[in-house]
Amino acid sequence: MIKFRILTQNELPLIWTIDRAEVIDNVYYFRDGKLILEPEHYDMQGWPSGEPEHYHPHLMDCFERGGFFWGAFEGETLVGVVVLEERFIGSKSDTIQLKFLHVSHAVRKKGLGRRLFSLAAEQARGMGAAKMYISSTPSENTVHFYFHLGCRLAEEIDGELFEMEPKDIHLEYRLS
Repeated sequence: MIKFRILTQNELPLIWTIDRAEVIDNVYYFRDGKLILEPEHYDMQGWPSGEPEHYHPHLMDCFERGGFFWGAFEGETLVGVVVLEERFIGSKSDTIQLKFLHVSHAVRKKGLGRRLFSLAAEQARGMGAAKMYISSTPSENTVHFYFHLGCRLAEEIDGELFEMEPKDIHLEYRLS
C-alpha cells in the first residue's frame, strides 16, 4: 500500500533512489510554434550522470524557501515525489512552478503520478495561483502524461526556466 506524506529535509536525498528507468522511443521538439514528435531511442537506466549532483542544490534551496515536497512511500521506500515551488512567477505573478515530479518504474501507470500532481495542484490553488508551470522532459510518455491531465503548451514562457531547460516542453495547467 502506498502512503503519501510531506518529506522532511533529511529525506531529500531519497529522491535520487527513485528508479527512473524508462525506454524512450520518441521525443518532442517545439519548433515554429508547433510540437514535433521525432523518433529518438534512449534506454534510461537511472538518473543521467551528474543530474543528482546538479539538481539537489536547487531542491534544497526550494525546500529552504518554503517549497512543498510530497513523497509516495511503499513501506520505507520512496517511489514517487512531487515538488511545488513556493514563489509566484509570470507577468501577472499568478503562476507557481511544478518543479519536479517522478515516479519509480515499477509503480507507473497505477495513478500515482496523477495523485502526486493533484496534491501539488490543490496546494497551488490554496495559495491563490491561477496556473502551474511545468518544464516537462520532452519524452513522448512524459508529455502525454501531462496532456492527459489537462496541461497545454504554456502561453507565457518563463525566460529563466527556459534558459535552464531549453529542450524541455514548457506547459501550463490552469487551476480554475
